Amino acid sequence: MAPFNARADAEALHKAMESLKNDEKTLIDILCHRTIAQRIEISKDFKSTYGEDLESKVKSCPFGDLENFLVALCKTPTEYLASELHHALSGLGTTEGTLIEILVSSSNQEIHDIAAAYKNLYGNTLEKDIKCDTSGTLKMLLVSLTQGNRDENTCVDATKAKDEAQRLYKAGEGKMGTDESTFNSILATRSLAQIRQIIHEYNSQCGHSLEKAVDSEFSGNAKKGYLAILRCAESRTCYFAERLHKATSGVGTNDRCLIRIVVTRCDTDLGDIKKEYEKLYGKSLAEDISNDTSGQYREGLLALVK
Repeated sequence: MAPFNARADAEALHKAMESLKNDEKTLIDILCHRTIAQRIEISKDFKSTYGEDLESKVKSCPFGDLENFLVALCKTPTEYLASELHHALSGLGTTEGTLIEILVSSSNQEIHDIAAAYKNLYGNTLEKDIKCDTSGTLKMLLVSLTQGNRDENTCVDATKAKDEAQRLYKAGEGKMGTDESTFNSILATRSLAQIRQIIHEYNSQCGHSLEKAVDSEFSGNAKKGYLAILRCAESRTCYFAERLHKATSGVGTNDRCLIRIVVTRCDTDLGDIKKEYEKLYGKSLAEDISNDTSGQYREGLLALVK
C-alpha cells in the first residue's frame, strides 16, 4: 500500500468531482480507507489547494442519497455531531433519539467540544435550542447532560450506591407518582461505573431491575433517555449495537443513525460494537448493512465497518 499523501488524495478527490460523471467510486475508495485524522488532513490540503471546503465541494455535486454519507466523512467528528444535533432540533418536530444518543454516549470533554462547535456554527447555544425545542422531563435531562458535568471517576462507592438505589425506589415505585428530579439528579450526574453499581444494588433490594422501574415510572422520550443512560452504563458497545440494529431493521433504513454511528465510531470502538452486534443478533453488522443498502453507499459503509 502506498504511504498516505494528503495532497495527492485532495487532488484525486478534486479530479473525481470535476469529471462529467462525478466519480463516486474514487471518493469512496479514498475517504473510506483513511482514518479520521487523515481525512482531516485531506480536507485541509483540499482547501489550501483549491480555495474551497471539501464539504462544500461535495454538496455542490449531484451525489443524491450518497451526499449525507460523504459530508459526514468530510467533517471533524465534533463538527459532525454538532451538525447532527442541529438537524435534530431544526424544522418540524424534533428527533429526540439523536439528541439522547449523542448526549448520553459522549464524555464531558466531548460534550463541551460539541457545544462549542454548535455555538460557532449556528450562533445559538446548544442548551438554548434544546430548551426551545423540548419540554418536561426530557428537557430537564437533556439540559443536565449538556452541562458536561458527569462524574467520570472509575472508582465505585458501594455504600452510596445502596443509598441511592433506595432513594430511586422511594422516588418511583415506593410512592404515588414519580419524583423525576431525584432520578435526574442521580442518573444524569453519577459516573457510569457508579450507575452500574446502583443498578446492581437496585436489583438486590427490589428483586427486579432498575430498567423495569424506569420503564414503569416514565413514558415517551424521557423514558428512552433514562433507559439509554442505564444501557450505556451497563455496556456502551451494546447500546450502539442496539441502535445500529434498530436503524437497519423494519421498513426502510434510518440512514442518519447508521451513518452517524459507523462514521464516528470506526476509529475507536466499532470493532467491539461489531462483536456485540453478532452476539446479540446472530449475524454480522456487515451482513445487515449489505442487505439494507446499495451502490457506493453500501460499499462505503462496508469499507468503514471492515
